[in-house]
Amino acid sequence: MTYYVENETEITFPFDVEELTQLVADAVLEMEQCPYETEVNVLITDNEGIRNYNREYREIDKETDVLSFPNIPFEKEADFSIVAEREADYFEPDTGELILGYIILSADKIREQAELYGHSQKRECAFLIAHSMLHLCGYDHMVPEEAAVMEEKQNEVLQKLGITREIED
Repeated sequence: MTYYVENETEITFPFDVEELTQLVADAVLEMEQCPYETEVNVLITDNEGIRNYNREYREIDKETDVLSFPNIPFEKEADFSIVAEREADYFEPDTGELILGYIILSADKIREQAELYGHSQKRECAFLIAHSMLHLCGYDHMVPEEAAVMEEKQNEVLQKLGITREIED
């Protein structure tokens, strides 16, 4: 698995974001039984940066905590069989890894929401990574039933990893 993590801000965290990304992403992919080695790109920006990306790609002119850009048009959540039909579109030719997509995180929102919800920045970042990885695997939360499934899966991954609301950074 390859995770490219770039921080375009001066904001740092009291934990290793690359290590956390790998830990959480691997747990999601294991839970979803992804049969491939994967590549995921993660960009950490600030509120202004994520607002610009949100405006440009979603035509929503406001800050958000995370944006997900899946590379695979799943017809059914985590049904990876779709990629076999068009390997050239979904796999990195040099590594043979499945390119799942891109995640953009707001470092400002990680800090703000950790404080707002009374848990660590590490827990907030892990939650957002899990959330976004589920989007990259075809999940969504447009209706309450979908949202409930995503919430249950996010909680399952974080519980399995021991990343709870009580942990410190």
